[in-house]
Amino acid sequence: MIREPRFAHDWYPGTPDRLRSALQTYVGSALSDQPVFGVIAPHAGYIYSGAVAGATYARIRVPDLAAVCCVNHRGIGPRVALMSSGQWQTPLGLVPIRSDFCRDLLKNTPLVQEDITAHLKEHSLELQLPFLQYRNDRVCLVPICLQHLDYAECEILGEGIARTIRSSGEDVLLVASTDMTHFEPEHVARERDDFAIRKILDLDPRGLYEIVQEKDITMCGTVPTTVVLCACKELGAKHATLVRYSTSADVTGDRSNVVGYAGILLF
Repeated sequence: MIREPRFAHDWYPGTPDRLRSALQTYVGSALSDQPVFGVIAPHAGYIYSGAVAGATYARIRVPDLAAVCCVNHRGIGPRVALMSSGQWQTPLGLVPIRSDFCRDLLKNTPLVQEDITAHLKEHSLELQLPFLQYRNDRVCLVPICLQHLDYAECEILGEGIARTIRSSGEDVLLVASTDMTHFEPEHVARERDDFAIRKILDLDPRGLYEIVQEKDITMCGTVPTTVVLCACKELGAKHATLVRYSTSADVTGDRSNVVGYAGILLF
């Protein structure tokens, strides 16, 4: 099966030339090959969050396999939905799914269920793929779409992903796809997002999960980010750094009602 680019021409440029040109602008020319365990990157329309995502992907080496944990905004399918075979298409070409890794993940983590439907109308993974392709045109994919999980389930899933990575012996990039606070005045968004970002920088997945609930932070990808934090810690991550934070007001000029975007590396 080929999962076609549902959000091209709307959320991001839909032709190869225009998309490459946009990615070149967002990623820039100061590229790094720094190896990292994980990346936290936004998934809004590129006009809003592309600069943050580009600056983040510019700072890392993208290996040949990326496991992307995205948000299930529409609540379709199981709570942990893995598309385990086929390809994802973007205007830059096809990204194969690594079926062998997916089979091992299904064996290692009973929470994971094989499912395509959760991925068909979801944007939060698709928006990551052109950046991954731009940095490595050989990249393959493990697509994981997540609904609500409690913290214990996030921990179990993160440990299962880490166990699968260790047993594979491969270099795998973990990606958590998330935007930050939604539709608040900018000063409120920045204050609330700072609480969440500090927990991420402390490599504190439980703290992140709890502060989002305590402070009512409308961070859509709390679960993917918590899962990736758990997995990276299990794999040995010791540090995190904030690459860039911005809000939609930097584009629109409207500071009364913004969405926040953060790019963070785990290494």
